Amino acid sequence: MPEMRFIVTWPDGRDEECYSPSLVIRDYFGEGEYYSLSDFLSRSREALSIASERVRARYGYSCSLALGQLARIESQASIISDSQSQILIKKFLV
Repeated sequence: MPEMRFIVTWPDGRDEECYSPSLVIRDYFGEGEYYSLSDFLSRSREALSIASERVRARYGYSCSLALGQLARIESQASIISDSQSQILIKKFLV
């Protein structure tokens, strides 16, 4: 199963490398595109849940790395006070 990493730029300018066990991230985000905080969270939840389920379908267990990545994204998003903040998908790393 091809995994990938993607670089997210948070509203404070900090880059974070994120992980997905599946290329499904490309179906939900575009490289160089900005997303509102709520849209970014919604897309992240759906994409990483699908990625984890793909691992379950293939190996019989969900992907703890994908679920952990989602938890880190949600934790970081929870400290952003402006709901209109924009998150950049800076780059895909495959």
